[in-house]
Amino acid sequence: MPKMSVGMASLVSYGADSDSDNETETHASPKNTDPDAIAHLLPLQSGKKTSLAVLNSAPEVAVKEDVMTGTHLDPSLKEVTFNPTYETMFAPEFGPVNPFKTQQMAAPRNMLSGYAEPAHVNDFMFEQQRRTFSTYGYALDPSVDTSQVSSSSYIGAVDEAEKNKGLTVFEAGAKKAEKRKKVKGGDASEIDSFLGPWAKYVDEKEVAKPSEEEQKELDEITAKRQKKGKNEEEAPAEEKTILHVKDMYDYQGRSYLHVPQDVGINLRSVDVPDKCYLPKKQIHVWSGHTKGVSAIRLFPVSGHLLLSCSMDCKIKLWEVYKERRCLRTFIGHSKAVRDICYNNTGTQFLSAAYDRYLKLWDTETGKCISRFTNRKVPYCVKFNPDEDKQNLFVAGMSDKKIVQWDVRTGEVVQEYDRHLGAVNTITFVDENRRFVSTSDDKSLRVWEWDIPVDFKYIAEPSMHSMPAVTLSPNGKWLACQSMDNQILIFGAQNRFRLNKKKIFKGHMVAGYACQVDFSPDMSYVVSGDADGKLNIWDWKTTKLYHRIKAHDKVCISALWHPHETSKVITCGWDGQIKLWD
Repeated sequence: MPKMSVGMASLVSYGADSDSDNETETHASPKNTDPDAIAHLLPLQSGKKTSLAVLNSAPEVAVKEDVMTGTHLDPSLKEVTFNPTYETMFAPEFGPVNPFKTQQMAAPRNMLSGYAEPAHVNDFMFEQQRRTFSTYGYALDPSVDTSQVSSSSYIGAVDEAEKNKGLTVFEAGAKKAEKRKKVKGGDASEIDSFLGPWAKYVDEKEVAKPSEEEQKELDEITAKRQKKGKNEEEAPAEEKTILHVKDMYDYQGRSYLHVPQDVGINLRSVDVPDKCYLPKKQIHVWSGHTKGVSAIRLFPVSGHLLLSCSMDCKIKLWEVYKERRCLRTFIGHSKAVRDICYNNTGTQFLSAAYDRYLKLWDTETGKCISRFTNRKVPYCVKFNPDEDKQNLFVAGMSDKKIVQWDVRTGEVVQEYDRHLGAVNTITFVDENRRFVSTSDDKSLRVWEWDIPVDFKYIAEPSMHSMPAVTLSPNGKWLACQSMDNQILIFGAQNRFRLNKKKIFKGHMVAGYACQVDFSPDMSYVVSGDADGKLNIWDWKTTKLYHRIKAHDKVCISALWHPHETSKVITCGWDGQIKLWD
C-alpha cells in the first residue's frame, strides 16, 4: 500500500474531529489511511467546509499592554498605528549617547550650515542685494519689512549704507551714467549741440604736441619708412639660380629633364601599377631647405624629378632616382613661396609667393621668364592642362578673386569674382573644361573655363573650409581636406555631390592645409597631419590602415609616385623631404 502524505492525513483527521464534535455520522476513522477511501470521503466533507485557510483582514493594532508599558518606537517611523504616550514618543534612542554632541549638532538641519526655512525671494531682488553687498558691503535685512526701511534695516557696513542713502548697485550705476552725459560736447540725445565723444579732448591745452624739432625728426622717419615700403613693394626680388651638379648635360647632350630609362620601370608609360602596397620604412631624406617646405610637385608623367618650394623663399629641384641629388636652386622671391605648378611638359613652372609675385621659370636653365602681379597675395596657381591653352594660367588670390593671366602678353584676361573669402585651391575637372575652387568662405564653387560666373555653388552650414583638394587618378572623385579633421569626397562628374559613405577620419589637421593624394590603383588615400604623421586609409572601407611618424613638425604634403607600387614622398615644416617605401 502506498504511503499517504502528511497534508492528506491532517485533512482526514480534521474531518474526523469536526464530525465527532457535531455528532454527525462518519464513514471513516482517522486510522483508515487508505488513499482510495479518503478520495471517496472527500466529496462528502467538501459540503461542510468551504475553506481551510483563515483570512484575517483586521489591521495590526497594538494591545493595551504595549501602550501602557511604553513599547520602544523606531525614530525613523513616519506612521504609528496607535496613540503612544508622551514618554514613548520622547523616549531616548537605544544605543550609546554621544558625549560630544552639542545643541547645535543636535538641531535639525537640511543643509551644510544649518536649517534653511523655505522662502520665496524674487530673483532680481536677490541678485540686486547680493551685488550691492559685494560692491558696497551692505544689504537690506531680508527679515525686515521693506515698507519701513531705516538705518537699522541694513546688515553689514551700516555706515556705508547711511552715506549712500541705501542706494543699490543698479541705482548708483544709473546716477553715474547721468553724470557721464553732462560732459563737454553736449548730450548725445541733443543732436544739434552734440560734438562727438572726443569733444572734451579738442582743447589744445589738454593735447600733448611734439616740439618743432621733434616734429621734423618724426617727419623724416615717416618719409623713410614710406619710401622703403614703397620700394620693397614695387621692386621684385632679383632672380638667380644655382646649379648643384658638375655638368648640366651628359655626353649625349641631354639635360636632367631627360627621362632615365635604367631605373627598372618604364617612366614614359601612362599605365598605372596593377596593385599598390603600404609603405613601411624611410629610404631617403632630401635636406637643403632651411625652413619649412610648403609644397612638392613631381615632374609630369615620368615623376623622375621633384620640385619643392619653401618658407626660406627658395625653390629646389631634386632627383627622385639614382643618387637623389639636389640639381638646381631657384632664388627670386623675397618672401615665403606658397605654391608651385608645372606646365604639361615640365619645361616651365610657375611659383606663387607672399611677396605678391607670380613668376614663370625655365626648369632646365633656371632663368626667370616673366613675372606677374596684381598687388595681392597669390595662394594657389595652376596652368590650364589643355595642350592648346598652355599659355594661360589661373591664380587664387587673397582678395577673393581668381585671376587668369596670359603668359604671352603678361596681362589679366579674366577675373572670376564670386567667392567671399581668400581662394585656397583650384582643381581642373571634366577633361579640363571646368575647374573647382575652394575658399575661406567655406564653400566649393565650380566654374566653366573663361566664364566668370560659377554654375555650381556648394555650401552647407556644417561645412568647414577645405584648403587642400586633389583629383583622383581616374578623374571621378575630389578629395577635400576639411578643417574639421576629416577628408570629404565629392563626385567630380556632373552633380559634384558629397559621397557620405567615403569620409576619412582619425587624423588631426585643423588649421593646416595638408595635401591629400591617392595611390595610382585607387586602393589607398594618403595625407599628412599636424602631428607630423603620414596617415594611410583604405579607399573601399575608409579604415585607417597605417600611421607613420614622418616629420618632427607638420607633415604638409604627401605624394604617391604615379609609377611606383609603394613609394610615397612627404614634406614637412621641419624643412625635410622624405621618401618612404
